[in-house]
Amino acid sequence: MKVMKTLALVAAAALALGSAAPVLADSDPGPADYAAKLQGKRVILIPLSMGFDLAQGWSAILKREVAAFGGVFETRDPNWSTEAGAQAITDAINAEPRPDVLVVMAPDLNSYSKLLKKAQEKGIYVLLIDNPANFAADAYLGSDWTNLGALEAQAAVSFCGEGTSKKVGLVQGDEVNATSLYQYEGIMKVFAEHPDIQVAAKPVSNWDPTTARTVTATMLQQNPDLCAIIDFWDGDATGTAAAIREAGLTGKVKLITTGGGEKTADCDTLQNGTYDAVVTTELYIESYNMVAMIKYLLQSGIAPGTASARIYTLEQVTTKENMRPDSCWDLKALQALAGE
Repeated sequence: MKVMKTLALVAAAALALGSAAPVLADSDPGPADYAAKLQGKRVILIPLSMGFDLAQGWSAILKREVAAFGGVFETRDPNWSTEAGAQAITDAINAEPRPDVLVVMAPDLNSYSKLLKKAQEKGIYVLLIDNPANFAADAYLGSDWTNLGALEAQAAVSFCGEGTSKKVGLVQGDEVNATSLYQYEGIMKVFAEHPDIQVAAKPVSNWDPTTARTVTATMLQQNPDLCAIIDFWDGDATGTAAAIREAGLTGKVKLITTGGGEKTADCDTLQNGTYDAVVTTELYIESYNMVAMIKYLLQSGIAPGTASARIYTLEQVTTKENMRPDSCWDLKALQALAGE
């Protein structure tokens, strides 16, 4: 009997609480306001080229997300031409209707700066992705390249321990791109703390795998006792790896590079021994940071060019030994998810 009375009291209390539940006088205004501010907004991605994994990954995620909020997403492919990229930005500024957001991967520190400032003056938000520039973008999203270079150098130091020559080679990208300049700065800061490490050579590849192969072959002929080579991008590190393999030095000369963490470009090449360490960036998080910033700016009421933010991507050294199931992403799977 006592148990029955207790259950009856609990039921009565629940009924009382239920009857006291709040009743919404109006529906949530958020979705309607969100739709009004994002519907029909135009976003254009202008990378260095659409022909590599990072640009294709960004595009797949942006395409899906912009379509989901009722916007219009387009890409422009400069195909590694600074002039073509500048023309794409100019065309976007003069288009009718104009884009609301430009997402741009700058080829160097200065080439696009005046054009991007003009875009802001025309009411277009500008996001810089992955490559910094001498320009106050509404947001920069990508790597802290000085820190990334430091991580590469720390990997080289770990490979070049006792019993090695402690000689390291660098295959730089170029001498004007921010990613190359800042990467070099980070590497040299670490090596300054390890005076036993010697940089034996530091040729430039201009981001071309054939050139990387040629300059690495020359470097190895002159310094066959190198313990490590740092190549500034996985796209041309394939050429560097070929030169190491042709010299019969695979496994003896450790190859370190950086990449976007795409499976075939990075994890597969770590697994098969082509690369020994890759400083990877988290493309998914980087892309969704971009999406969040686009949605925020379009709702904010902030005039383009009046505020600037930086959202740096988490970077980590990935090796065959510490690789996890989520260390890399699959471009084909991502494109399928976006309906491509």
